[in-house]
Amino acid sequence: MKEGQIMHTAEKEYIKIQNKLQKKIEIQNNIDIHAIKRVAGIDLAYWNAENKEYAVCCIVVLENESKQVVESKHALGMIDVPYIPGCLAFRELPLILETIKKLDTLPDLFMFDGNGYLHPRHMGIATHASFYLNKPTIGVAKKYYKIEETDYIMPPNEKNAYTDIVIKGEVYGRVLRTQKNVRPVFISVGNFIDLHTATTIVCDYVNSESHIPMPTRLADMETHKIRRMQEPTDNLSKRSD
Repeated sequence: MKEGQIMHTAEKEYIKIQNKLQKKIEIQNNIDIHAIKRVAGIDLAYWNAENKEYAVCCIVVLENESKQVVESKHALGMIDVPYIPGCLAFRELPLILETIKKLDTLPDLFMFDGNGYLHPRHMGIATHASFYLNKPTIGVAKKYYKIEETDYIMPPNEKNAYTDIVIKGEVYGRVLRTQKNVRPVFISVGNFIDLHTATTIVCDYVNSESHIPMPTRLADMETHKIRRMQEPTDNLSKRSD
């Protein structure tokens, strides 16, 4: 079987799994925001070496009240699942779950550098991973993942201003400007949480240093640092969607 045929077969199987899991998504609030003790940020980065692809997953856990880092873990691994648009989770989940096993305690909520419900089948990495974590999850993407040729409406240039991304009458996510005069981020629920609560939590984790919430920003910084240690050339890449 040729490579293209293999990828097509894999994509069909992946979409079948996504459609099955989609029926189990719970986008109503299932968390007491005042009871959250720890929040984790998750990010991955990739590089190539000797015709093979590798990645690092970093998880940074913050104490919710103080916003201080309580632990940081990472895992490295070779990636053998090809990139297929809309099926990113199948590349990333194994390394994410390996990293989570290294955590001393399981956080109350996970924040992903990526999408959740904002996905053609509502199965971005934040949503897909939730079925393995059994914890509320939030997707926070730096770039817009365009669906159904739907453009987003830029929110007013005010702190915490937002507009919703509505596709065929359904809210898929939210465009959030976390500070004045900064680029917006794209919020979507992962699972076991509603969009209002997700937005409140993201805003609570933004400080003056960046328009990106602290958990995913710190995880992103860790991936850059570790990736450079592993591959000090220009042959580096970040995730595609």
